[in-house]
Amino acid sequence: MTDLEIAERLIEAAKAHGADAADVIVMGESSVAIGVSGGELEEAERSEAREAGLRALIGGRQACVSSSVLDSPALDAMAARAVALAREAPEDPNAGLAEAAQIGGHQDPATLDLVDGAEPLPPETLEEMACSAEAAALAVQGVTQVEQASVSQGRTEVTVAASNGFHGGYARTITGLGVSAIAGEGLGRERDFAGESRHHRGDLPSPEWIGNRAAERAVAALGPRKAPAGAFPVLYDERVAAGLVMHLLSAVNGGPVARGASWLIDKMGAQVLPDGLAIWEDPLIVRGSASRPFDAEGIASRPRPIVEGGVLQRWVLDCATARKLGQETTGNARRGTVAPPSPGTSNVRITQGPQSRDDLIRDMGTGLIVTSMIGSSISPTTGSYSRGASGFWVEGGEIAYPVNEITVAGSLPEMMKTLVPANDADPNRGVSAPSILVEGLVIGA
Repeated sequence: MTDLEIAERLIEAAKAHGADAADVIVMGESSVAIGVSGGELEEAERSEAREAGLRALIGGRQACVSSSVLDSPALDAMAARAVALAREAPEDPNAGLAEAAQIGGHQDPATLDLVDGAEPLPPETLEEMACSAEAAALAVQGVTQVEQASVSQGRTEVTVAASNGFHGGYARTITGLGVSAIAGEGLGRERDFAGESRHHRGDLPSPEWIGNRAAERAVAALGPRKAPAGAFPVLYDERVAAGLVMHLLSAVNGGPVARGASWLIDKMGAQVLPDGLAIWEDPLIVRGSASRPFDAEGIASRPRPIVEGGVLQRWVLDCATARKLGQETTGNARRGTVAPPSPGTSNVRITQGPQSRDDLIRDMGTGLIVTSMIGSSISPTTGSYSRGASGFWVEGGEIAYPVNEITVAGSLPEMMKTLVPANDADPNRGVSAPSILVEGLVIGA
């Protein structure tokens, strides 16, 4: 059976067992991954999987069941179980499929160009790529070891169907390469990483470039010191700036908003970023990292601002959270096979500034550049912010020395109003953000 036939049979079976409505997502994945260390093959994995997730609805009650056994008897048993569980589930007045008038009209998936037409590479070639990346990293003075260089390639196919008449599917391929390099000796060793992935293999940077980048990052981190304590400007490097944007995306997500657990709950239509800055979502970027022709509920994807001119424009909603808030879905439903849809974004972009990263470093005078972060203590309701970080200390507008084991703290609502973006965003990221300067954060050990 094709994935669409599986989905249609599950919907028919669910209705035959007493469901009022049902929807199905079928996901097929295949991948090959190769890892090398010391010029030798360290691991090789090949996987193939196909799984279906069925959501059965009886009035406002719903239940989800998934299975990787997809023959006819298994599909009927799966439908019977989902319906039985739905009968016992608590009632949710907001649960339900999209209305028939809301679905359809999505863009032809082929126009998004998410599938590489080239033949997959044999494992031997993937191993050669990993070895080339490792050799490039080891060639950088100061690098003493490459923890691992790994290459993977895979394909994912997604099919969605529902009893409201929607059905659609799309596929995406991905090739990725990553290198973890170690510089220095003994207790003075420092580790860093570089990795890239693309839908089309031809768009991937060379293994040598990625290996060299990981090595240079590790060497630059040697000899870290403690940063001075106090309030200073902080530059979030492009590597981690997306995380800052994602804190805002979490606060506009319909899930916490509907629960009243967002520090932006009363900020719709208010200034949340500096004037002139925008955050927008575009699920239809050609070859975009997170592009999709429709969401998990069959709503056609389209570009829409989240923040425009610094002013908050909308929440990120699926059908259920939209109903709870008395609004329309924004086409942001995401879903796996084991749970009902929930809101989530696709490709997100933030306005870039006119200055380079080096310009912002020069202008900040004395402060901190953050290149990696660990752990977090963030209040979803107040936006209080505290995270572990490492990076570089800046004095006189120039990088002075690496720092680690520091804490950066502040308040997200206030931090967001001071953002100054550079012009170095990587368009290949799902959340593409340039380096961002933030004023007045508190730095401590």
